[in-house]
Amino acid sequence: MKTKFLLPIIALGLFAACGDDSSSHTPVASDPSAVVDPTQNPTQTDPATNPAVTDPAQTQTDPATTPTDPATTPTDPATDPAVTDPTVTDPTTPTDPATDPAVTPDPTQAGGCKNIVRTNIVAPAMVPEVSATGSYSYYGAEVSGTDQFKYGRFEACMKMVSIPGSVSSMFLYYDDSWKKEEEPWNEIDIEVLGKGGTMWQSNIITREGDPSIKSNTSSESKPLHEFGFDATEGFHLFAMVWTPEYVSWEIDSVEVRRDSIGITRGTHADADQVAFLTENQSLRFNLWASKSAAWVGKFTGDELANGPQVQWIDYVRVYSYDEATKTFTQTWQDDFDGEDLSDHWTAGNWEMERVMLSRDNVVVEGGYCKMLMTREPD
Repeated sequence: MKTKFLLPIIALGLFAACGDDSSSHTPVASDPSAVVDPTQNPTQTDPATNPAVTDPAQTQTDPATTPTDPATTPTDPATDPAVTDPTVTDPTTPTDPATDPAVTPDPTQAGGCKNIVRTNIVAPAMVPEVSATGSYSYYGAEVSGTDQFKYGRFEACMKMVSIPGSVSSMFLYYDDSWKKEEEPWNEIDIEVLGKGGTMWQSNIITREGDPSIKSNTSSESKPLHEFGFDATEGFHLFAMVWTPEYVSWEIDSVEVRRDSIGITRGTHADADQVAFLTENQSLRFNLWASKSAAWVGKFTGDELANGPQVQWIDYVRVYSYDEATKTFTQTWQDDFDGEDLSDHWTAGNWEMERVMLSRDNVVVEGGYCKMLMTREPD
């Protein structure tokens, strides 16, 4: 069990949203994050529902011929023609949830996350092995939700990871997005980037179900934001709010960005991204390494020499949304108090850019879910 003591809650300041057009480099987050290699086996099913367990210790094959979860292999938007209007940044002025009747968080929630004194933040004991040849294989982690949602509020109290090349994320994802062809793409992300722990990205990624569209997405909005603190040094409350009228992102109960229905990007059927988010989505978290140095820094793996990097999840809260009253009601909370993932989750085991997602890298102990990034000698 966790030992937690509440400290006085510090007044929250409003974060300014800061869109960086030239830095809108991000994939999706896996099953979380997202893009498929066209050379992959077209008959592959969604790994989140595939009971087959991949042994991360096995010799890895050429990713160009190994089926992967398309939602886990993001491409660099800087080179992807699917990124439509590069001039689009945050479309609206951030709104204070305290004055918006559609956003009804308990004002003590953020303090209950970041102001707790935690005495049991100990990374899993792992003795790093040194490769005689200097060659390593790298492993990440994903926690994929088994529940399906149509609108709601999704919160997680987390301590994130940021090393060169890493992506530490929380996101909503339509499970069949990766199939493309006639399947639409629906995704909403929070991604902490490997640039020192102070930068994060809020994403909406959509694609209409049109087989003639060969790119992974047809509309994207991925502005960068500054936290104003280092998200790797302590726990903070991350939240995504999804309604028929808007999508918003919050850090410590302060809204940083809001996209409303009617904002359009591009010329495809999904140009009004908020209106296009009509598919049920699952809630997911993952920790992985990207191939895009321009987006998140160059991944070398050197930061794993002394042991794993860990993304900590203290708790997750899910709220349903009443379209008539425009209010939220908490439906469940996971405190990770057991010794394994609850029925709300499953662990991923597919390839994601520079890492293989390993089920062994999802550890539930001490009242936390720990997602690890590790390396092993080849």
